[in-house]
Amino acid sequence: MCKDSTGIYLPSDAKIPKAACVKAYEVRDSQGVVWVWMSHKKPPKPNKLPWFENFDRPGFDYSSTIHDLPYEHSILLENLMDPAHIPISHDKTGFTAKRENAQPLRFEVTERTDRGFAGYWGEAKDQSLPYFLRFEAPGVIENTRELVDKNGEKHYSVGLFLCRPTGQGKAMAIMRFGATKQSPLAKLFPDWYFHHISCTVFEQDMGFLSSQNEILLKEKSPTKDLYLNLKSSDVWVAEYRKWVDRVGHGMPYHVGHSTISFPNEPAMVEHAPAGLVASVSASQPAKGGIGSLHVPNRTNRYFRHVIHCKGCRDVVKSFEAWKIGLSGIALGLISVAILVSGRHWKAILLVSAAVH
Repeated sequence: MCKDSTGIYLPSDAKIPKAACVKAYEVRDSQGVVWVWMSHKKPPKPNKLPWFENFDRPGFDYSSTIHDLPYEHSILLENLMDPAHIPISHDKTGFTAKRENAQPLRFEVTERTDRGFAGYWGEAKDQSLPYFLRFEAPGVIENTRELVDKNGEKHYSVGLFLCRPTGQGKAMAIMRFGATKQSPLAKLFPDWYFHHISCTVFEQDMGFLSSQNEILLKEKSPTKDLYLNLKSSDVWVAEYRKWVDRVGHGMPYHVGHSTISFPNEPAMVEHAPAGLVASVSASQPAKGGIGSLHVPNRTNRYFRHVIHCKGCRDVVKSFEAWKIGLSGIALGLISVAILVSGRHWKAILLVSAAVH
């Protein structure tokens, strides 16, 4: 594949310079996700494509959202594998999170390799741990719960997170939540409602995660010097940073539990608002947030989610069309109200215009 119009300026028998050609990559679709084979030294290996067994089970149904985020890839992964913060940060968001349910947790690590780690977790009082979490490099987190109904049939609910860095200090996540058996109530809600809940969750975390991103960049210290990891809540977070210690030599830069490595020439970091400003900006529904209408600010929902989501873009377009149409009707009613002579009709037309 070559850059446009290169051949126009060359003789007809000339060979197009290699520098004028862009690299082509192998692309595959698997379970609704597009994967790219980035190596030019090794041929593509289809067996390396991630495969998520639960998503292929009969009756499995799920919703999917995508988010472009203004903080480090490693912070995104930590947040998504930290169940302890959910009842605190996301109180009464969605169907299950409640602050009064915050309590000690118990973890059992069953696997540690250079490819990641896995294990079971649940409430400390649980006799058996109901949840199974798997992290697989470089950015796949799958959290699964297996349930057995009164007929002995197994059902599975899954939270799947596909995360990738998009630069130093920014990342992108595809989030998928699904189950083999959904409650009838959940089926009554439209897709946009689940997108709204997903966006709300990120907005609730935005203030402290953006601040954490600033601290990692500023302090340049391993996380054991910055975090207090409790065995009753933070085991997966500690496991992730220790995994980074083991494989960090393969990364352009890293912050591990005990080791760090930053590039001699730091990459350009696109600073986004942090702390309270990020939290307030994230809650603004219009484009941009604080101080500007059209600045591509990733703390803001429009730039973080809507522009990447076809479903939400279509909803926004429909809303804009309805707004223009209703505004036209309102102007028409006002014009008629000006022309009619009866006060009764003037009042009815003006009230109708106000409603529109």
